[in-house]
Amino acid sequence: MAISGEPSVAEICLVVVCEVAQAATYVVGDDNGWTFNVNGWEKGKNFNAGEVLVFKYAKGSHNVVALDEGGYCGWDVSPYDAKVYTSGNDQITLVKGSNSFICSLSDHCNSGMRLLISAS
Repeated sequence: MAISGEPSVAEICLVVVCEVAQAATYVVGDDNGWTFNVNGWEKGKNFNAGEVLVFKYAKGSHNVVALDEGGYCGWDVSPYDAKVYTSGNDQITLVKGSNSFICSLSDHCNSGMRLLISAS
C-alpha cells in the first residue's frame, strides 16, 4: 500500500477487478433462451447498470432489437432508431434506467418476445 496517501497502481487495479467481478451475467430465458413467451422472465430479478444480458437463439430464427424507452411492440423499428443484434449469442450491457428489447421478426414481439428491464 502507498504510504503517501496516493493509491498505488496495484490498488487501483484491485478496485477495477473487484468492480468487474461484481457485474452479473444473465442468460435471458435461462435454459430456454430467447424464445416465445419469454416476457416475465425478468420478474423477481434485480438488475444493475453494467450487468450483461445474453440472448441465445438459433441464428436467423430471431433477432434482438434494443429500443429506447418509447419503443416496444407495434412501433416501427428501423436501423437508425435501434440497434439490431442477429448473432444468436448476443451480449448486451444494461444501462441505468429502462432497457427495452424485442424480436422484430414477424409477429414475435406479440408472441411474448419482449422484455422491459429497469436497471439501477
